[in-house]
Amino acid sequence: MILRHPSNPILQASDIPYDASLIFNAGVAKYQGRYVMLFRNDACKGGEASWRELREGKRPSAEPFETSIGFATSQDGIHWEAAPAPCWKVKSDEIQRVYDPRLTILDGVPHVCFAMDTRHGIRGGIARTEDFANFEILSLSTPDNRNMVLFPEKIRGRYFRLERPFTVYSRGADRFDLWCGSSPDLRYWGDHELVLAVENVPFANDKIGPAAPPIKTAKGWLATFHSVWLDREKNLGGWERSWFKRYDAGLMLLDLENPSRVIGMSRKPLLSAEAPYERNGFRNDVIFPGGMILEESGEVKIYYGAADTVEALATAHVDDLLALCEPVG
Repeated sequence: MILRHPSNPILQASDIPYDASLIFNAGVAKYQGRYVMLFRNDACKGGEASWRELREGKRPSAEPFETSIGFATSQDGIHWEAAPAPCWKVKSDEIQRVYDPRLTILDGVPHVCFAMDTRHGIRGGIARTEDFANFEILSLSTPDNRNMVLFPEKIRGRYFRLERPFTVYSRGADRFDLWCGSSPDLRYWGDHELVLAVENVPFANDKIGPAAPPIKTAKGWLATFHSVWLDREKNLGGWERSWFKRYDAGLMLLDLENPSRVIGMSRKPLLSAEAPYERNGFRNDVIFPGGMILEESGEVKIYYGAADTVEALATAHVDDLLALCEPVG
């Protein structure tokens, strides 16, 4: 049904020609005849010695990583070549980092959804780029919001996005759901609606949110989402040592004309951590899809971060994925 690619991981720190430690949560798309990828890189600030200590569980109290976004290209979507330097690194008195890119080709132009940590909260943003070197920020949310993804075309004359706000006070410390908003111009967003709640997902008890940008099929918008199961009695470990959350990939089908309406969903995870590179790393048992490409053959390439450490690829036929989405009524 869904196959992990034998070349996994398809991108890791050793493939990057500059300081890199953790390569994951990439956005991937097809653009101008090639595959393009924007990936998150968390580079250990202290070099090889500090990185070795981190892997031994000796994590310092201060944030040990410097985060940037890297750019890579591929002719086949499997073998990747990273650019010689990060393409986007933002830091100021207010902005601490930009990370977790999601990539959508919209109106023929690459658009990037991203998360931005600031001194006053986490903001979700949308930017456009034509050269993957200069990024024009079109909009930034108020805190706290993140995990935004754009639909690849207008629907009923408006742009749509999926997002995951942090509703800490109304839903509890870690009870986050998947929402949808729309915009006339990609700058001003409103008409927000709940798409999917944690309690509607059998394999989630903590939070859910968007993953890869949706792909259009005759039956609806096929979309992945991330789901989190929290068990305080089960330390999954990893180089971070204390880690109690399992991240799975979910699958849902959204109405073509009303993308806030779920018309189908798999009652089981699309992907759960099984392979060694998914089960062991900085945070064990983590799968987080960030890119999904529908090929002319019907094959769907699903790109995902594994164990918050490497980037991996799984494939399936679109008809098989649609068959997994049981009707929701």
